[in-house]
Amino acid sequence: MTKIKDLTGYLETIAPLSYQENYDNSGLLTGNKEDTIKGVLITLDCIEEVVQEAIDKNCNLIITHHPIIFKGLKKITGNNYIEKTIIKAINNQIAIYAIHTNLDNMINGVNFKFAQLLGLTNISILSAKLNTLYKLVCFVPKDHEEKLLKALYNAGAGTIGNYSECSFTTDGTGSFTPNKMANPTIGTSGTAEKVKEQRIEILVPQHLINTIINTLKHSHPYEEVAYYLSELKNENQEIGAGIIGELKNKMSSTEFLRYLKDKMNLEVIKHTYGYSGEIHKIALCGGSGSFLLSSAINSQADVYISSDFKYHEFFDAENKLMICDIGHYESEVATKDLLFDILSKKFSSFALNLSKIVTNPIRYFK
Repeated sequence: MTKIKDLTGYLETIAPLSYQENYDNSGLLTGNKEDTIKGVLITLDCIEEVVQEAIDKNCNLIITHHPIIFKGLKKITGNNYIEKTIIKAINNQIAIYAIHTNLDNMINGVNFKFAQLLGLTNISILSAKLNTLYKLVCFVPKDHEEKLLKALYNAGAGTIGNYSECSFTTDGTGSFTPNKMANPTIGTSGTAEKVKEQRIEILVPQHLINTIINTLKHSHPYEEVAYYLSELKNENQEIGAGIIGELKNKMSSTEFLRYLKDKMNLEVIKHTYGYSGEIHKIALCGGSGSFLLSSAINSQADVYISSDFKYHEFFDAENKLMICDIGHYESEVATKDLLFDILSKKFSSFALNLSKIVTNPIRYFK
């Protein structure tokens, strides 16, 4: 029987909570992680109608992209749609789990799905995150080097972009004197020792620090393991906001707008005019993405696709590219399919359902 914590724990290997933005509220919002899953409903937004849909489909877990609880609540009395949704979920013993900007920020996350729908190639992160990588330095006897490195690699250390098992080693001499309480692997208490050792340097992602340090201590032959961990300023190629990619074929602006409308099933596109170049290089960000406009321009994209641009922000394109605002819901609704694909490959002991409720609060009068 699969418990809620089994499913949410798996999702957090795909999109660790440590990579959500500091304003966000991803994670388990209501419910008991120890409960057994009866059924799962996947949605973009969790509103009261979605909770009723979960009840009707005998689902006791809702996976939502947008957190229904975003800011602190001082009362839950049913005075607004947020409180009504929470009350309905709790009264019916339905857990709500949000996977928001942590999924946005993954190379294979929300924006990757967006790029897939547009058929983009040569995909990479538009604005890579800083301060999410660390360098681990440790020292090990030469004859234990390969065993320790293998353990560290298996724990997730040493991956750089498309390359795995990356490390750097140098020869050296370690010196130490065990005291009377020590149980040394090499040498005897009270006697100074010098040992031929290897200095290992290896990259560690932020969310795996504890796992990798525990692996280091468990796999190292010494009773006391000498190591240090340093935060790096390097960009993390796997974590960040937005996507940059290329169309297979160049298009005119008009051709591209038709293409975008068709691929994303759009009723309307708000866009700038005046960009005269062909459309080939595409930058995009699902949800509210105006903060990435300068990154899109600097990447020399021909188009930047996102949503929630304010009036004056459209001027900021300055004809260096075309802005396409396709709507918040429209840019992220495929997240439901992404989550369904992720979960269906791992779990088969309960029903997975895509919500049929259109949670978009915006309608277009034509």
